[in-house]
Amino acid sequence: MDHFLIRFNKSRGQAGRGTIDHVWRVFQNKKEYLVKHVKINVPSQSERTDEDWNIACDGYLKLDRDTSTAIIVGEEP
Repeated sequence: MDHFLIRFNKSRGQAGRGTIDHVWRVFQNKKEYLVKHVKINVPSQSERTDEDWNIACDGYLKLDRDTSTAIIVGEEP
């Protein structure tokens, strides 16, 4: 099970930061995903890291690359 932080992508549309539609940054441990949609199917809470506020949760990541959706679930996919 991994710890996730989900944050709004303030730099979307800039070089290397996804298209204007990639509005979410999903951090899984030290890896970052830029996605258009997020579904959180586990308990979540707010969490602050430095000056940034995030939605935080623990679970397993499923990526739907067709719709650019990060889905966080409670059981390993």
